[in-house]
Amino acid sequence: MTPTRPWSTLTRRAPAALAAVACTALVATGCGGPAADSGTGQVTEISVALFGTFGYDEVGLFREYEAQHPDITIRYESTQGEDKYWPALQTRLASGSGVADVQGIEVARISDVVANQADLWTDLRDTPAAAALDGYLDWKQAAATTPDGAVLGLGTDVGPMGICYRSDLFAQAGLPTDPAAVAAAMPTWEEFLTLGEKYTAAAPQGSAWHDSAGGLYNAIISTEREIYYGPDGSFVYATNPAVRSAFDTAAKAAQGGLTAKLEQFVDPGWDQGFGSGTFATIACPSWMIGYIKGKAGDAGSAQWNVAPLPGGKGGNWGGSYLAIPAVSEHKAEAAELIAWLTAPEQQARIFEAVGNFPSRTAAIASVAGATDPYFSGAPIGKIFSASAENAPVQILGPNDGVVKNAMVQALLAVETTGTSPADAWAAATTRVDNQVG
Repeated sequence: MTPTRPWSTLTRRAPAALAAVACTALVATGCGGPAADSGTGQVTEISVALFGTFGYDEVGLFREYEAQHPDITIRYESTQGEDKYWPALQTRLASGSGVADVQGIEVARISDVVANQADLWTDLRDTPAAAALDGYLDWKQAAATTPDGAVLGLGTDVGPMGICYRSDLFAQAGLPTDPAAVAAAMPTWEEFLTLGEKYTAAAPQGSAWHDSAGGLYNAIISTEREIYYGPDGSFVYATNPAVRSAFDTAAKAAQGGLTAKLEQFVDPGWDQGFGSGTFATIACPSWMIGYIKGKAGDAGSAQWNVAPLPGGKGGNWGGSYLAIPAVSEHKAEAAELIAWLTAPEQQARIFEAVGNFPSRTAAIASVAGATDPYFSGAPIGKIFSASAENAPVQILGPNDGVVKNAMVQALLAVETTGTSPADAWAAATTRVDNQVG
């Protein structure tokens, strides 16, 4: 996924996702309809609750699984924003009721789950999913594993980074449009902002360079290994120069009028902007590919393109896991389902359809040559594979999501209310301190 997915806003998602395109409301029946009786008279309903666009419904995998398993029916619900999904899930986990048999967990939450919630989730080593624990990027499954070896989630996607841009708007502003030429024009984040100033000076009326300061911050910080926590587990976000530098660069873009002042995944104008040209660029984890297609629609085909991050850096923003709450009454059936959904074949199909980049090595190898006609034939397999390979193994911590959300909200204040970067930073750190304690 993510999206967020909105985060890490995500966030993916995804966040992210990692952003929902279909089945966005809670539903009472399976997306694929009722399962046929297998002859035993027993039909098991597996409930699946996710956020954003994981791709399973969009690609038809739930229906396909039901067809292959006539004794199973799937009831699916999706929440568009992970920031709404997660607090609701925490309430349900605390009460011990209302949780689904399969729940999505965004990468910014997985460290908290491993450190503080292991008793609320199923150790997949003790389920039919045990055979599906290998074949991942090393860090992907390690992040979902407790110190005593319990595996609490199967990895879905990761969020390798690029910059998605409107080549038609670039052309109107006299900027290069070819991905290689665009990459050459922005070898650093500072020169990314300089290119934005050139765009702003000649842009079509009502079109900003970038969608949001928060999105820019997340893109910059995605290239760092040490972000909010140090190697020893210490909480270093407030003293880490990489965090402050990313914040200041994003705040500079906001103060310079380079952003559209839109809150990602929340502001309706953000969704509309993909098709209307409100912004010309957006930080683009692979899962954002599907989101753009959904929001820009057919009219956006061949208007969008993808370039590597400034300097060709690798980064990761988002990615998710599928996990089974300890209170599930259908652990074995749920485990079989998530093992199938996260298999290399399914991960490759999802990337080709919605852009969620695989976390299994066999799937990554199979999509390396993928191109996307919607994105002007961009070599998305090559761009995102290189980003994934060059991305640092990030140090995750239980409060990553808290800090990231505080930074994004503080930058939104710089954009929309004219708050100074210094005051916004102070507000962000105060918010974190109040939430974390």
